[in-house]
Amino acid sequence: MTLLELLQLLRKHLRLVVLLPILCAVVVGAYSVLFMRNTYTASTSMYVLAQSDESSNASNLSQDLTASQMITADVAKLLQSDRITNQTGRQVGVPQLKGYKVDVSSETTSRVITLSVTGRDSQTAAKIANGMVKNVSNLAQKVMKVEAVNSIDQATAPTHPSGPKRALYVAVAALAGLFAAIIIVVVGDMLNTRVRSQQDLESIVPVPVIGRIPYAREGR
Repeated sequence: MTLLELLQLLRKHLRLVVLLPILCAVVVGAYSVLFMRNTYTASTSMYVLAQSDESSNASNLSQDLTASQMITADVAKLLQSDRITNQTGRQVGVPQLKGYKVDVSSETTSRVITLSVTGRDSQTAAKIANGMVKNVSNLAQKVMKVEAVNSIDQATAPTHPSGPKRALYVAVAALAGLFAAIIIVVVGDMLNTRVRSQQDLESIVPVPVIGRIPYAREGR
């Protein structure tokens, strides 16, 4: 099937090609509004201060920085440990932080750690983020060579939701509906074995067509 034939086929079923994407978009949009609750993301950043930072000199500065960056990676791992999540969950009244997503990111060339907490309640998300910073600082001082994990900025309760991305869902649903309509039209045309034109007849019977009888819907 050529592109021109496909376009002609879609034109014959234009109503299906137009209505199915609209229907899919409306259904997904209604579902996202009615059943998908807003989520909020509270973010904070922290700086890892190693105990050797104060006594560093020019000769061992490079080694100290490398060691501090490794410690920073370990602190980022501690933030995602069960001990920190369970301890913070008990403090804020959310066992094991169920229903909240915790994202931790740190660069290899920096001692700054970024923490983001996403959940349905903005106030609780901010409390979890700040609580995790405090708890990981206490734990890192006990089990690692860390002077402190200092919070650069406190997490505040966001006023605008970070998700769900309803517009994206609607756009994807519309595209899926369009592809589904094309597949339905093409498959339906392939399964339709009726003779609908002179070309179909000539492809089946190897004899020339010498005449055609027009079809009259209402004759007298």
